[in-house]
Amino acid sequence: MSRTSLPLAGGGYTASSRMEHGKEKRSDPRIPLVLRVDYPGLPAAVRDATENVSPRGLFIRTERDLAPGERLPLVVSFPGLLDPLEVEVEVLRVRTSPAEGPPGVAVRVISQADQAKLAQVLEKGMAPSRAGRRSFLVLVVEDNKQVLEMYEYALRKLRTQHGPVRISVEYAANGNDALRRLGESPRPDLVLSDLYMPVMDGFTLVAQMRADRSLASVPVLMISSGGPDARARAFEVGVDVYLQKPVQFSDIISTVRMLLDLQG
Repeated sequence: MSRTSLPLAGGGYTASSRMEHGKEKRSDPRIPLVLRVDYPGLPAAVRDATENVSPRGLFIRTERDLAPGERLPLVVSFPGLLDPLEVEVEVLRVRTSPAEGPPGVAVRVISQADQAKLAQVLEKGMAPSRAGRRSFLVLVVEDNKQVLEMYEYALRKLRTQHGPVRISVEYAANGNDALRRLGESPRPDLVLSDLYMPVMDGFTLVAQMRADRSLASVPVLMISSGGPDARARAFEVGVDVYLQKPVQFSDIISTVRMLLDLQG
């Protein structure tokens, strides 16, 4: 599987924003893109993720205590798709109201040079190897039937600018069953897993996948209610993206689109 370029939720574009009557107005919407966010000098336990991205700014889901006007360096990346890219940002707004969504901060990219780097990334589009592919197999590892149904519903909503993408969904109730299925043909293109399950948990599942050369490149999306320690451990064993429950359908769709190298 080629995972060498960054897919978009739409075509290439530029974005800017201005303030009008106390509300932020954007000439173009930000892309709902999930990238990893690391902070130079801090451990992986404080790693965060973006909610959306534009060349001039990001929204970062974080519980860090940041204040408007604060400046800090950060590194955005995505395993196999985007090499670590360091940019300096300034905090514009802090989101704390649960009604608006998970806590986080809106930041602007300070220098034009860093804006140009992000713009170049967002213009790359998708890898040619995925351009004509319309069918994928996702293995969902989860022991809660209601959660399984929610994930399947979200996956079947996946579309690109070229039309619907056919997603076949298979299930495993625990990591042991998942490993057994991963050893069979056809091999799933993506694993979407919980962390806490009977028999074998998600940590052990991913660790064993990364230790197996035939499974090491299979992307893994982890969705869990675990706290910062669980998230840090998940990254350590090799999870590609960690989403915190409760999770929105749009987060699942945009992340799966990226992990499968799909455009639009």
